[in-house]
Amino acid sequence: MTYQVRFQNLPLMVYREIAAHLAQVDQVEVELVPQQASHFVYEHSQIDSLRLSYPEAHAPAIAARVKQILAYYGDRYGGFETITA
Repeated sequence: MTYQVRFQNLPLMVYREIAAHLAQVDQVEVELVPQQASHFVYEHSQIDSLRLSYPEAHAPAIAARVKQILAYYGDRYGGFETITA
């Protein structure tokens, strides 16, 4: 299972913290997807989204833990959106 999540206007360090936290979940792979804007805008994040992937066979158990982690950060930083499923 692979999908991406995006938080609005998070700084690079917070995206890295979330990625590190998610990577601690067994079998979860996390990739920081860089911003693709044609010019730098200081108010926007350098990161577009997080790409998460984990095996389908363990999806329910892993998805529950990933959901908890994303909810934790979503509560603190204004939510997130799933941009691909």
